[in-house]
Amino acid sequence: MDVKVNDILQMKKKHPCGCDKFLVLRIGMDFRIKCTQCNREVMLPRAACEKSIKKIIREEL
Repeated sequence: MDVKVNDILQMKKKHPCGCDKFLVLRIGMDFRIKCTQCNREVMLPRAACEKSIKKIIREEL
């Protein structure tokens, strides 16, 4: 997958706060993503994160 830092990921499952959009902070073997509603940060293994991505929202400049 072509995921980059500062992309917004729409996930298949929602965060406990009810939001399903996350901002990508770090990429590597693990992804660090931040919920766009409650600002909590989560570290996920790359395989698990890529599997649960529904859509990548990227701001084109």
